[in-house]
Amino acid sequence: MTAKKPLTLKIFFFLVFIDLLETFAQFCFKKSALPVSGLEIRAFGDALHFIAAIIPSSFLWLGLVCVLTILISWSTVLSKIDLSVAVPVCSFSYITIPLVSVLYFHEKISIVRWGGISCIIVGIVLVSISTKHKEAAR
Repeated sequence: MTAKKPLTLKIFFFLVFIDLLETFAQFCFKKSALPVSGLEIRAFGDALHFIAAIIPSSFLWLGLVCVLTILISWSTVLSKIDLSVAVPVCSFSYITIPLVSVLYFHEKISIVRWGGISCIIVGIVLVSISTKHKEAAR
C-alpha cells in the first residue's frame, strides 16, 4: 500500500465542500418528504404511496444529484489521504445539518445534543492535529 499524502489545505477545503454538499442533500431530502409527513407507513402499499408521492419532487432529484457528486468527490479524496483521517475530518455535517434544521425547519435541539456536537468539533480538531504530528514524525 502506498503512503498517502498529508492533509493539505486543498484537501481540507475539498472535505468541507463534501460536507456542505451532504448538508444540502439532507436538506433536499427533508424538503421532498415534508408534503407527505403525515403519512404513516404500516404496510408495503403505504411505502409505495410514499415513494410515488416524493418521486416528482425536484428536491428529491437534486438531493440524489448531490449524493452522486459526493460519491465521486469522496472517492477522489480517499485516493489522496487515509480513510482514518478523512472520515473524522469530514464530520462537519454533524454541525451544519443541525444548524440548517434549526434555521430553516425550526427544529428544537437540546443542550445535550449541542454538547455532543461540541465533542465532535473537538474530535475533528484532534484528528487534524494528529495528522500534522504524524507527518512531522516521518
